Amino acid sequence: MSSPSPLPKPKAIVFDLLTGLLDSWTVWDASTPSKTSAEGRKWRQQYLAITYGSTTYGPGSTYEELVTRAAIESGMPPSAPEALLRHWGDLKAWPEVGPVLRELRAKGYLLGVITNCSKDKGSAAVRNAEKSAEEAGNEEEESWRFDAAITAEEIGWYKPALEAYHAVLPLLGDGGVRPEEVLFVAGSAGDVQGASKAGFKVVWNNHVGLERKGDAIPLKEGRTLSDVLEDFL
Repeated sequence: MSSPSPLPKPKAIVFDLLTGLLDSWTVWDASTPSKTSAEGRKWRQQYLAITYGSTTYGPGSTYEELVTRAAIESGMPPSAPEALLRHWGDLKAWPEVGPVLRELRAKGYLLGVITNCSKDKGSAAVRNAEKSAEEAGNEEEESWRFDAAITAEEIGWYKPALEAYHAVLPLLGDGGVRPEEVLFVAGSAGDVQGASKAGFKVVWNNHVGLERKGDAIPLKEGRTLSDVLEDFL
């Protein structure tokens, strides 16, 4: 039996942030009254359903407003979203993220992030991911940064709108990149469908075991970033 063909090499690798790179689920769980995944996942799934049905970002549909709306619709008290936003700085990258990002950069890939988040919260979360790459290096090196990172607030659209995915393209490299030159690392099921429709090749870092949605199938699905990106490391 012949071995499977390796995946085509992209010019850029773009990540979902809050699940693809960061363990935001633990902070959501800790913000619920019971501090359990049972309540946290119910709330988070409602947030994902609302966000992926909203498309436009603006007054009445900001990230913070949708988080709060999802909490209310899930039976959470006002203290839950307040706690989540207050402890936003506690978001941690998945353990393998730092070394993987450094290896991808060393191999010459352009690296970007698209996140369904406010500019303020998104920038803080991006820095947490970047710090994981810094910590995986040595102290003498300069700060590690993504080549491009953009939030729903800056774009004016939430994923899975095509505009949300395509907004990062001109920011990557000197002249930008084309959709077919991008590998997108999804964190949620909605990202698999949305990024595929945007013309990206897609792998799915399904770290928390979410159910598939839609008819798009990722090139690879796994429980760690190392698993889904093994062909590029």
